[in-house]
Amino acid sequence: MREDIEKPREAVMKISARNMLKGTVKSVHHGAVNSEVTVEIPGGAEIVSIITKTSAESLKLAQGSQVYAVIKASNVMIAVD
Repeated sequence: MREDIEKPREAVMKISARNMLKGTVKSVHHGAVNSEVTVEIPGGAEIVSIITKTSAESLKLAQGSQVYAVIKASNVMIAVD
């Protein structure tokens, strides 16, 4: 490597979403195009996300992976029967 070329630095992610829940991947089910990822957060609650299969593979998601479920929504709906 040439000395006059700066080595790339490790990326530090900043994100505008306020709801980030750290958890553990409980399961990943790949379909032809999308993957269903189930994340267990502390307390035992589960969050399910549908992401592209390409993204799941790129992130190397597997059971036991430590991840963040990032939730960004402009609306939260409430319903009753």
